[in-house]
Amino acid sequence: MQANSVQSVIDWLINGARSASRVDRFIVETCERMVACGMPLWRVGVFVRTLHPNMLGRNFVWRKGEGVAMGAMAHGEQESDYFLSSPLAIVFEQGQEVRKRLLDDGAGNVPFFAEIRDEGATDYIALPLLMSDGTIHAVSWITQHPDGFTEAQLADLRLMMPSLTRMIEVWLLRRTAAGLLNNYVGARAGARILAGQIRRGHTETMHAAIWLSDLRGFTPLSDRLSSEAVVDVLNTYFDCQVPAILNHGGEVLKFMGDGLLAVFPITGKEGDTETVCRRVLEAARECRANVAAMTYAYESEILRDFRFGLALHIGTVLYGNIGGGDRLDFTCIGPAVNLAARIEKMTGRLNRTVLASTEFASHVDAGWTDLGLFSVAGFAAPERVYGLPDDASLMNDSSASPASASSP
Repeated sequence: MQANSVQSVIDWLINGARSASRVDRFIVETCERMVACGMPLWRVGVFVRTLHPNMLGRNFVWRKGEGVAMGAMAHGEQESDYFLSSPLAIVFEQGQEVRKRLLDDGAGNVPFFAEIRDEGATDYIALPLLMSDGTIHAVSWITQHPDGFTEAQLADLRLMMPSLTRMIEVWLLRRTAAGLLNNYVGARAGARILAGQIRRGHTETMHAAIWLSDLRGFTPLSDRLSSEAVVDVLNTYFDCQVPAILNHGGEVLKFMGDGLLAVFPITGKEGDTETVCRRVLEAARECRANVAAMTYAYESEILRDFRFGLALHIGTVLYGNIGGGDRLDFTCIGPAVNLAARIEKMTGRLNRTVLASTEFASHVDAGWTDLGLFSVAGFAAPERVYGLPDDASLMNDSSASPASASSP
């Protein structure tokens, strides 16, 4: 392959690789351009570390004629024997390239080399992606050519690494920013922020089902447990809710101590009101079962019988940036949120887990039990609330401990 051939790929990278609008397309087009220049690529892997609570890193693996498959490495997997024996461990830790001619040297005692050799690989090289902040990521190049890579081809791969690294760093920063926003403010809010909705007071109205929940008896529980145990309990408790909310189309906006605020937008794209409310109710029942089954081992005790209260309502909320100075919060406010908060406070008094407003109950048939008409602080008109007929809450009152204890 001539130097001016690979230079065309380098020029494309330096110019921003503008014909590739997504990271998977960027990797596909990079590899296809290299193949068009005469590089005998069979498989290319890009491996990057990420800032994510569940993932240590992501991988993007291109195979000729198959496109890109994306995967992830969980925290802790870097300690596995498989990874520690792999060439990537050397690249990540030492920032050095690793070359292996599988025809000459065989696979040795490296399981990864044995796997790709069985698939017909003849030559392998992994090169470090040296980012501007000093971090090290990796890219691997594999061929099935009978003669492996030539020295000229290896030189071309090394020649394009600086420009490839800069573009991968750009994509990595974009994905990191989007991922962190998704983790901390939710997918919809994160997308709005990245799109430029960042000024204070920049808000919009949203018609949505509102979910507001609270762990019963959290104050005495936090007084009884160590600070570390309280955090563990809260994380376990929120794990009982968040996946169900997300899986049913909701977005978690805020954690407030032991409280959780989520919305399920009601739009043409998300479905009509009845469809959304049905999904919300399915999520509520799933969360109720999850919390009821929740246990926590603390010292010599097993804490169980956790209970929570959940209010469901429908209304129009103001959704966007609120705050002071340079510190903003992306949240939702409005009378509908306030009413949901007031209804949630009734769950303990009425010995119920799930309570619904008249507006919510009227849109989904759940055999609701009419619990009566109640005055609501801050609202002129009373509100009729409804409970699920199968709601078998074991709470005695709103101040009771959420968990009983027994010896393991």
